[in-house]
Amino acid sequence: MTNLRTNPKVDGFLRKAKKWKEEFEKLRTIVLDCELNEDFKWMHPCYTHENKNIVLIHGFKDYCALLFHKGALLKDAHGILIQQTENVQAARQIRFTNAEQIEEMEPIIKAYIHEAIEVEKAGLEAEFKKNTDYTFPEEFQQKLDESPALKEAFEALTPGRQRAYLLHFSEPKQSKTRVSRVEKYMPQILNGKGLND
Repeated sequence: MTNLRTNPKVDGFLRKAKKWKEEFEKLRTIVLDCELNEDFKWMHPCYTHENKNIVLIHGFKDYCALLFHKGALLKDAHGILIQQTENVQAARQIRFTNAEQIEEMEPIIKAYIHEAIEVEKAGLEAEFKKNTDYTFPEEFQQKLDESPALKEAFEALTPGRQRAYLLHFSEPKQSKTRVSRVEKYMPQILNGKGLND
């Protein structure tokens, strides 16, 4: 592991890790062996090739994972890539529950990382649904129609922020819950903020 490619923020992340520490360290070694550069993004170790995100290490309650940013474009020869939720479009995970599993899968993990690097080098892009493909809840559409300022502010948000709001507003089954969500987040939209900003 060359120190030129490591990031001190990841050292700090690993020092603080209570769960999955051994697994994170093994994954870090494997990823760095693939000659990626280490960064720290979204509060997690992130590995890049020519400043393009390739893979991220993260942990959850029941598993830790390698998240491939363009995993949907990988061949998945071993059938191990998992789509985290139905709304995740391009990213895919390989999940692990212990360090031994990571050791056993090391050659496969490296093959997937090398394939992900090749996808990036080839300039391949995942096709994303357009925000117009998402349902605009009528309660939100009504507020947009009533308030040109809200409509303008929403349209000025990045596509990802717009998508997050649309998914959040569409979730509840009851209209009154959708209305209350829309009303709760209107000031945030007007301030140019995303759902989680």
